[in-house]
Amino acid sequence: MSIEQPNVIDLLVHDEAKQRALLLISDHLDWEKDEDYGHLKLLQDKLNHYIWFIESGKMLETIPDLKGLPVFVVVWGKYALSDQAKACYEFAKKRAEEMGFSLEFDLSDKSLKDHRDL
Repeated sequence: MSIEQPNVIDLLVHDEAKQRALLLISDHLDWEKDEDYGHLKLLQDKLNHYIWFIESGKMLETIPDLKGLPVFVVVWGKYALSDQAKACYEFAKKRAEEMGFSLEFDLSDKSLKDHRDL
């Protein structure tokens, strides 16, 4: 599963150590090669599906124990963000906070170390 499958939740876990719902997006695409902004469109579509999944209650149907926990969406990126992608992430991060959840971007090597015990 990856960013190229917009209607799929890549990973949903109950992070019991940090008492949070953790939704992960796997992004293996290179931002520097995104000349036609297709990568940004894929990310937007994927995030919209995650928002629907959270707001529709499907997340709680999948794992009821997540009720009342803070929700974190983490994008595991293989490549560093381009300047255009950074600007889009900052906007998306603010919108996520307004909707009541957190959005983070982590490079894959850091993410695997931070979340390997899940």
